[in-house]
Amino acid sequence: MPSPSSFGVTPGALTLALAFALVASLLIKFWLASRQIRYVAEHRGAVPAAFAAAVPLDAHQKAANYTIAKARFGLLNLAFSAALLMGWTLMGGLDQLNGWVLKAAQHLPESWRPMGYQLGLLTAFTLIGGLLDLPWEWYSTFRLEQAFGFNRTTPATYVADLFKGLLLGLLLGLPIAALILWLMGMAGPRWWLWAWGVWTGFQLLLMLLYPTVIAPLFNKFTPLADETLKTRVESLMQRCGFASKGLFVMDGSKRSAHGNAFFSGFGPARRVVFFDTLLNKLQPGEVEAVLAHELGHFKHKHITKRMAFMFAASLGGFALLGWLASWPGFYLGLGVQPNLGAPNDALALLLFLMVVPVFGFFVTPVFAQLSRRDEFQADAFACAHARSQDLRSALLKLHEDNAGTLTPDPVYARFYYSHPPASERLGALPGANAGAPA
Repeated sequence: MPSPSSFGVTPGALTLALAFALVASLLIKFWLASRQIRYVAEHRGAVPAAFAAAVPLDAHQKAANYTIAKARFGLLNLAFSAALLMGWTLMGGLDQLNGWVLKAAQHLPESWRPMGYQLGLLTAFTLIGGLLDLPWEWYSTFRLEQAFGFNRTTPATYVADLFKGLLLGLLLGLPIAALILWLMGMAGPRWWLWAWGVWTGFQLLLMLLYPTVIAPLFNKFTPLADETLKTRVESLMQRCGFASKGLFVMDGSKRSAHGNAFFSGFGPARRVVFFDTLLNKLQPGEVEAVLAHELGHFKHKHITKRMAFMFAASLGGFALLGWLASWPGFYLGLGVQPNLGAPNDALALLLFLMVVPVFGFFVTPVFAQLSRRDEFQADAFACAHARSQDLRSALLKLHEDNAGTLTPDPVYARFYYSHPPASERLGALPGANAGAPA
């Protein structure tokens, strides 16, 4: 496989490409966020006519305030993230960290040194990044979400989750990282194909283990005890030809007031999971309609298609990384001196994972549009297997309880929203007035 230099690409061109993409994406993000803030604020004073009979003014204004507060916080976090990326790359942060870790690795036994250095670099980068992000996550949870009545997480739970996540990262992340790094160094020019196979198998294993091994470390799952609702849900699944490993209730209220329902696992390990907050807010018919919507995703093979796309995209990513990792200009153009006499694979991984999202941002609206199309299809399936009035009233309740704005900026929604705005989504359901209460 030819290197980028074979096509006349220089390190300087890569530097300019990153700078241009970062500035362009920042300008677009700031412009979109400003539109969203302005549009929501302008429509804060009155509930849209289609929803006036179903949504109180105070709930509409709470949603507007919550949306604006999140957008403003997001702008600050966006500026910080962009500065951090520049600091790690073109300003030499990763190069400096690499030097320190490489020097520390000289104290390891010689046979352990190459892998020890690379895993040390990945671990150091991850820990520093996590510490830098911690104040933002803390503020989001204990200030922003708390101010609008959504946070239920205690400081003790928050800290416990951090340590559990760190332990899982060490137990699961380090072995797979070590295997991929070993393949990069030992499997020849086609290492990326082997690495992709390992990564895909690892992802499938996680999906299999998540419902019964990983998720219970963070939340409590109990079998659905409401026999009336259980009978209703099982009847729906039988009508839809769907089998699961069981119906469970998750203590989502332990961390948040937001409600949700989802499937976890795949194949014979699939579980239907309801947040306790969802069951407390919705009537049985509404719960059935929400579940029918989720079943619609499976019946239309949305989940399978997304998994197939994810695996295809990861294959392309590994191939691209294999193309770039052997080119010295890849490192130089991103502010890092390639190692002499030591492997560069961990450096290549980190640079790739930092830079690819900057360029990937520009296809965001394409995937948002595809996701919204899937949501419309799942809604249509739900209306064919449950009462459309129940789905409508459930969506209205969830919009109100989750403080989702009814008046997003149309351009912002087209660019970012993975779910259709409420007016479009409810308007597409069978029935007369999209905002009429059920």
